Amino acid sequence: MTATINITLNGEALRTEAPDLATLIAQLGQPPQALATAVNGEFVARGARAGKALAEGDAVFTFEPITGG
Repeated sequence: MTATINITLNGEALRTEAPDLATLIAQLGQPPQALATAVNGEFVARGARAGKALAEGDAVFTFEPITGG
């Protein structure tokens, strides 16, 4: 049985059963490569998302990375 936790996603309260950041991003329905992510103010690289477990009260932010020069 998967536990439901309460987090915030981009400032909005969200209840989720996603065990990790990669699963949460997949559930958002946006291409994972199109988003940058941070949990509790710390950047999480795409390759590290599956290893970033989510916990009660985490603050997750997604944003489009800024590119160019």
